[in-house]
Parts: sequence; C-alpha cells; structure tokens
Amino acid sequence: MDTKLESLTLRQRAAQLIMTGMGANGMTSAQRSIIQKQKPGGVLLLGPGGSLAHTRTATAAATTAATVDGIRPLVAADQEGGQVQRLKGSGFTRIPAATVQGTWTSDKLTARATQWANQLKQAGVNTNLSPVADVVPASLKKQNAPIGGLDREFGNTPAEVSPPVQAFVRGMTAGGVITSVKHFPGIGRVRGNTDFSADVFDNVTVRSDDNLQPFADGIEAGSEMLMVSTVTYTKIDPKNRAAFSKTVIQGMIRDNLGYGGVVITDDVGAAANVAKVPAGQRATRVIAAGGDIVINGAADLTATMVNALVVKAQQDKEFAAQLDQSVRRVLALKQKHGLVTC
Repeated sequence: MDTKLESLTLRQRAAQLIMTGMGANGMTSAQRSIIQKQKPGGVLLLGPGGSLAHTRTATAAATTAATVDGIRPLVAADQEGGQVQRLKGSGFTRIPAATVQGTWTSDKLTARATQWANQLKQAGVNTNLSPVADVVPASLKKQNAPIGGLDREFGNTPAEVSPPVQAFVRGMTAGGVITSVKHFPGIGRVRGNTDFSADVFDNVTVRSDDNLQPFADGIEAGSEMLMVSTVTYTKIDPKNRAAFSKTVIQGMIRDNLGYGGVVITDDVGAAANVAKVPAGQRATRVIAAGGDIVINGAADLTATMVNALVVKAQQDKEFAAQLDQSVRRVLALKQKHGLVTC
C-alpha cells in the first residue's frame, strides 16, 4: 500500500478522504465538474434514483470521473429499507423497514441482504451505509426523530438489535458489498435529526454503555466501516461532536473496541447540525480526531475540504502523518475489494 500511497500527491491523498454527494439519478453538470477535478475517494448517491440499469450508467460515469492513478472510488448509497432506501426503481427490490427485518430469523435476513447486495453490485454500488445499530428505547420511539420516528431500528434493546445487525452485515458481505454500522455511539436516545436540526445533544449515553454492543457485534460480523454521528454526547465529550472527538474515535473506537478499520462520519456537508462550523474545519477536525472518511453531502464544499486538509498537513507534521494513516486504511479497504489497480 505504501507504494501506492507514495505515488499520490498530497492533494490526491487528501481527496481520498472525502466522500462527495451526487444525484442518484446521475451527476449534475456541476457535480461532474467537481468530481472530475477533485477526484474524491468516494461518491454518495443522494435523492431518489432510477432503475438498476440507469443507476449502473450513473455510477459508471462517476467512477470514471473520480478514478485517479488506478484507484477507483467507493460508490455508496443508504440502502437500509423502509423510508431510507435511495435506490428503489425497476430492478431493485423494495426493502422493508428495519422494524420488520428485526422480526425475521437471522438466516432469512442474511439471505435477503445477499440478494439486495447483488442488486447493488450490478448497479455499480460497492458500499452500503448500513445497517443501523442504534438502540431506540421503546419509551422514546415517537420522540426519536432520526431513527424511531422513521422505523429504522431493528429493536428496542441491544439484545434485539445485535442479531439483525450481524445478519444484515453477513448478507451484504456475501454479496460483495462493504457495510458501515451506524451511528456510533448511537442516536437512538436523541430527539432531533442532525440532518435538519442544529445542536443535537445526547445527555444519557456513557462510554461503557450497554447500547454500544450492537456496534461491536456488527464489527465482529465483518462490517468494514463504522460511521460516527455528529451528535454531542455530554457524558462522553461535552466539548466536541462525536465525529470531531478524539475521546470517541481514538478512545472508544480504536482503543475500547480495538477497531482498526475505516471510520466514516455521518454527513458533515449538508447537515444542519454542523452548519456553524466552517467547512474546511469539519474535514480537518475529523481527521485530527482519528477519523478516515468525511461524508460531504454538499458537492460544492469538496474543494474547500480538500484544500483545508492539504494546508493543515503542510503546516503540521503530526496531522500529515494522521492523514497518511487514514489514506492507508482507505486504500487497504479498496484493494481488498478490487478498487485499486497496481
């Protein structure tokens, strides 16, 4: 991997750590220009998509636009099921909500998830930003806007959530699709949805919380990415949103969980919860905290984020070393999935 890393300029390395949003129906002309110029390491399909065949055309064009030095992009979608299924045109099975999936046997869910993964692969999508490992207490379901309110939870206790998380991961893996358990350390107890609300806090979750178990179990089942939320956890790190927190990423994920895979953020591009933070700082703070991939739903912020990473790496040797470490993790994942040509 180091040979590949060394063949990239600092700017190309920095771009590997950004996942840029694009239309699921295909890149707009503005998005095409940004992706061709910036060469982000990943693209995320946003908005409603078309048929499987149409999606395959869209992802092929995006892959060509983003490929740099034989390194192809991660092409991601939120394909959970229920109200959160980006791709549901002709050729894609309609996936039931997690509340329904959670009632199935593990074998049934694994078999179905393998079918869903096969459709994603055919459509040129290699990454599914799922499954949701958040635990929503039954008493909070109606008040929990991001998960409970949308039926995105597999269950109401860690014991109910872990088996379907593992079954979903195993099915996707069998179909050759990368998964990301989300949204660490859990957004099942918050009220606001970070996509639409500012200053979302969790005043309950602690570092040794029982509700962290489904994340650990998802990793054990083979999930190759872990998504960190943008919520502030006052009992863990009151000064930083989780995606910007060394306590969360270095302490809880790397040390406590012993996880050495790719840490990805929830959206820090278009999300209301981070709007007050300058765009460049959103990217540098994620990497400085130990994260690897910055999801940026607003394509027009891509250059700002890449520039900020480059400038900070030029000014700060420790940060430059962290940036390279993150690129190594991303390239290792890509190589494993045939996205790197030597």
